[in-house]
Amino acid sequence: MKIGILASEGSWYFRDLERAAVACGHSCMRLDFERLIPRVGNRGAQIGIVPSGEASVNNIASSEFDVIIVRTMPPGSLEHVVFRMDVLGRLEAAGTRVVNSPKSLECAVDKYLTTAKLQSAGLPVPETIVCEHEDDALEAFEQLGRDVVVKPLFGAEGRGIVRVSDPDLAHRTFRTLMRLDSVLYLQQFIDHGGFDVRVLVLAGSVVGAIRRSSADDFRTNISRNAIAEKHLPTNQECNFALRAAETTGAYIAGIDLLYDQSGHCFVIEVNAVPGWQAFTRTTGIDVARRFIESLAETQACQ
Repeated sequence: MKIGILASEGSWYFRDLERAAVACGHSCMRLDFERLIPRVGNRGAQIGIVPSGEASVNNIASSEFDVIIVRTMPPGSLEHVVFRMDVLGRLEAAGTRVVNSPKSLECAVDKYLTTAKLQSAGLPVPETIVCEHEDDALEAFEQLGRDVVVKPLFGAEGRGIVRVSDPDLAHRTFRTLMRLDSVLYLQQFIDHGGFDVRVLVLAGSVVGAIRRSSADDFRTNISRNAIAEKHLPTNQECNFALRAAETTGAYIAGIDLLYDQSGHCFVIEVNAVPGWQAFTRTTGIDVARRFIESLAETQACQ
């Protein structure tokens, strides 16, 4: 296979995937979102890709890649993001396999859409209210018991997530977010005892799981210095994770689960660009190699 990987410069994940790809006899190339060049005209539609570090005159056709793996979505304007998703969609429509698919990426990156789809699929999610006006957010704050987690609609690694349990602070928080033209996403705080479970799903199977814990932060992201331990997922955790990945259409996904004090399990998030550095270090599982081998196997069946 010839594999293109949309990844940031210096990405650990690109280096890990490149290592695994070469070991399995495949070629691998890092790509930048900013250097995807679609063209539409009398000669039809085509998408040129400029390999990292080269001039535009050296661009290659997207059709030369068997698979393009999405490992990043760089910051940008709404126009940038919409355009990039459009290009991924056109790559897929032209026959280039994109993993995860544009449709699954669009779903997973949007916390409201993901939560709504998970709930529709019968999966347990925390009580969630989403609105645009501060008055509606204050009413939601009351309805959710005056203890909520406020999250950016688009976000990762715990960035921008705050817990609000004081009415005065709630008022200031919601007003500020409204003035910043942000959507107000409020989720009832679940007292999870300082830990959650990350289950990694690949091609419809559970790869493994880790338990992430933090003594002084309700956010249990490894990027925020949470501690990771190997975890044997229960049948219920596997079931929830597989159903969550299927609901969003993700080929590879990190599913976050947490428990309240009575032992009820909730599905919190589906990460369609999951990190696995801490996962591999903790479990000893070579995720990159499994990922490449799985892609090669499924590619051969297409």
